Amino acid sequence: MADEQNPIPVMCVHGWGGSFTTTWERSGFTALLADAGRPVIGVDLLGHGTAPKPHEPEAYADLTERVVAALPTDGSPIDAVGFSMGALTLLRTAVEHPTAFNRLVLAGIGRNVFERDDERTASIIKAVDGEGDPEDNVARLFGQYAMQAGNDSAALAAVLRQPQRIRLDEQVLSAVTCPVLVVVGDRDFVHPADRLVDALPNATGTVLRNVDHFATPEAFGFVDAALEFLDAIPT
Repeated sequence: MADEQNPIPVMCVHGWGGSFTTTWERSGFTALLADAGRPVIGVDLLGHGTAPKPHEPEAYADLTERVVAALPTDGSPIDAVGFSMGALTLLRTAVEHPTAFNRLVLAGIGRNVFERDDERTASIIKAVDGEGDPEDNVARLFGQYAMQAGNDSAALAAVLRQPQRIRLDEQVLSAVTCPVLVVVGDRDFVHPADRLVDALPNATGTVLRNVDHFATPEAFGFVDAALEFLDAIPT
């Protein structure tokens, strides 16, 4: 339980095409954390929000850099919440910095941690470049995200073109020993998350009924589960 005199900060990391503001502030999630007395650390990953937006894929080889830069300088562990690419980035950070986090909430990731789908990624990149198949609903939605106000579609395409430096498997994930909550919708293309939950030494899973990937961060089931797990129920 968090010390009322020294509450544990909560880092919030958005997914691809989002930002701290659009994913966590506009939904009211950060306001709920504030109501519970929890300081919030907002992170915009490279290529997103207020962060620089290079167009060279090689610039995105290590998305954990901005997460690591936002960690407390005194080394004290914090809680963190991530969605989709943000959840993957937090997981990679936890692998390399096992003492950085007190608790992790990872939403919108599951089998994609282990199963690389190059065909899907290629279709999404085409959609972002304006050349997608209009019948491919997932790719089309990613393309729409790329065109939202404040986004740089060339930077977002570059993120997708650069494979991440840290590959994740069961052996690597065994280093993440802090309590982890994995939340995924049953209509999410990354569902199920059983293998991920089993690979993490101290993880539990929550499945959201009738929730797809894009709806996850604002789903009531996600918000309730995350706040309860973080011991951050507003008073």
